[in-house]
Amino acid sequence: MTASHAPTETTRVRELRDLLARANTAYYVDAAPFMSDQEFDTLLAELVSLEAKHPELFDPNSPTQRVGGAPLEGEFETRAHRVPMLSVDNTYSLEDLRAWYQRCADALGVGNGEVDPDAGLFAAASASAPTLFADPKVDGLAISLRYEQGELVEAVTRGDGEKGDLVTANVRAIRAIPLKLREPEDARFGGIPRVLEVRGEIFMPVKEFERINEEREKHGEQLFANARNSCVGTLKNKDPKIVASRRLSFVAHGRGESEGLPELRAHSEFVACLKALGIPVSNVGGAMKTLVEAERAIQEFADRRDQLDFAVDGMVVRIDRFDEQKRLGFTAKSPRWAVAFKYPAEQKETILEKVDWQVGKGGTITPRATMTPVFVAGSTVKHATLHNIEEIQRRDLRIGDHVIVEKAGEIIPQVVRALVEKRTGLEQPIEPPTKCPVCNGVVEREGPKLFCANSSCSARFRERLKWFVGRDQMNVDGMGEEIVDALVDAGLVKDFADVFRLDAMVVARTLAKGDKALAELAKKGPGKRAVSLIESATLAAKERGLTRVLAGLGIKHVGASAAKTLARRYRSVDELLAATEADLALLDDFGEVTAKSVAAWLASDEAKRVFAELAAAGVDLTSREPKPVAAGANTFAGRTFVVTGTLAQFGRTEVTELLERAGAKVAGSVSKKTSVLIAGEEAGSKLTKAQELGVEIWDESQLVAELTAAGLR
Repeated sequence: MTASHAPTETTRVRELRDLLARANTAYYVDAAPFMSDQEFDTLLAELVSLEAKHPELFDPNSPTQRVGGAPLEGEFETRAHRVPMLSVDNTYSLEDLRAWYQRCADALGVGNGEVDPDAGLFAAASASAPTLFADPKVDGLAISLRYEQGELVEAVTRGDGEKGDLVTANVRAIRAIPLKLREPEDARFGGIPRVLEVRGEIFMPVKEFERINEEREKHGEQLFANARNSCVGTLKNKDPKIVASRRLSFVAHGRGESEGLPELRAHSEFVACLKALGIPVSNVGGAMKTLVEAERAIQEFADRRDQLDFAVDGMVVRIDRFDEQKRLGFTAKSPRWAVAFKYPAEQKETILEKVDWQVGKGGTITPRATMTPVFVAGSTVKHATLHNIEEIQRRDLRIGDHVIVEKAGEIIPQVVRALVEKRTGLEQPIEPPTKCPVCNGVVEREGPKLFCANSSCSARFRERLKWFVGRDQMNVDGMGEEIVDALVDAGLVKDFADVFRLDAMVVARTLAKGDKALAELAKKGPGKRAVSLIESATLAAKERGLTRVLAGLGIKHVGASAAKTLARRYRSVDELLAATEADLALLDDFGEVTAKSVAAWLASDEAKRVFAELAAAGVDLTSREPKPVAAGANTFAGRTFVVTGTLAQFGRTEVTELLERAGAKVAGSVSKKTSVLIAGEEAGSKLTKAQELGVEIWDESQLVAELTAAGLR
């Protein structure tokens, strides 16, 4: 290429970037596409070629960067939400919806204590009755997108509402999500905000779900169960190229932290602002003056929701005006000013062919129905849990029955009832097992539940091991259910400690024997070799600490919260083993039943053996939880802090962890309950609000001084 060609090609790069960005906005935001997918792909290929010639023109927000980058290694980083991502309460009838609206109106002082059951609004509605906004409840993965100065800088899953997984690299691969906000043409919305956190749903279109399953079927791969699970699995994939290839989409429905937005009076105005900024929003529903309109929209949408190219399980109805939302406030888990109307689950008829009894990680034996396959709510259903023997008897279910099945929450298949009128007399009663179906051990009954009494039952261990290596426990990266089954079947893992004693050469020899499931081990980690999983993932898992170990062992009544409580009080496994039932009963959230159960397990030979073997395998059995800090013990303990702006010496996650370690609570927004605002560079509206409320304000130098005084620096 000669120098004379460079300006022309440079101009063409800019033209292509602008054209492709506008094409994405036209397709996903304005619902007015002006080019075909083939044309888009052709132009994108041209841009890739030109950018390769001109590396000096690199732009991280170029459309070509959506599919760039190497696969991620290790686990996703956890990131705290600056404003919590709360869930919305559900309602399943118009009567309940009216009762919710009545409560809102009464709390706002505009209700008259009576709702007309026929009209669905106040019998004597006033002009001040709260207006509403309703839009579809998309069945996807909740996400928070953070834009700074108009550029996408962070994407975090909802997680537990307080913190989630940082999945920015994967989200950048989704064409529906703009990498840069567009300048609003409407003067009402000002310019691009300094900070904007957009909450919404990432989802997999139905056509894309069907396309992927067709491809998997051709290659003999297991089919995905439903679009939502496929979407979640795709976004948690470590390779952004795979995310890009599966064509996920996005729709916005709310906001988190924001700075520099114009004064917006209502959610309907905020949605219009999002669209003006180039962010996809729903084109179904909208602002409604009365509850009658909302009810009509819910009923009309019910008839056509199955025609959409994405899964929807209801409509979210909210009070539209922000000042009224603020007055109504929140419960511990949900906003009082919004509710999700959930549609009744789709039901289909099929035949109950047989019942198998499965052994879970705690020894629980549960019945699973096998039915004639039937398509329900977006996927083919063949199996469903029957819960327990009492449920089977209560519903009078029999082998050979015609039954009605549905998906609870549009996800979990369940048998609703038997069609008794269709019985022929050939149906067979379902009898509970008297012996464990796996080890032939004694079966015990506790209320409606059946248990295998044999603690050495291989099925119990198999399920406990799957739990133990899971993401929220020891998080052994790459060791999924199929791999666990293969390792156990091959005799390579017989107890928890064996996970950390796996020998690369032994696994390699097993791979050579052609075990299909174990062969997946060879695809994990750098170099795609089995040794990566063994020497990298298990090595990392050894260092998780006592909390993760306790959460993973399947101890009765000990989940993540109880494990954290134990590890905060007992700093090592030796201290824990010395605890008495009376000691445990004094712990926060530990009642008599939990204390008795945990004490009995700690005193067992099994507990001593498991801990000894894990220690011998090099697993860290000491606590990594911050020690409890008494209120008043330092400047931070018992006080509520808010952090805003950019800090030179700390990332947001790091400073949050430091403050919490010192005994402080870290909140996402400033209120009368805020003790201290830590203000970094470019602090915005939070600083202004803190000054108005008279909240104590620290700069970064004071924060460093206080951390040093507290022994944290």
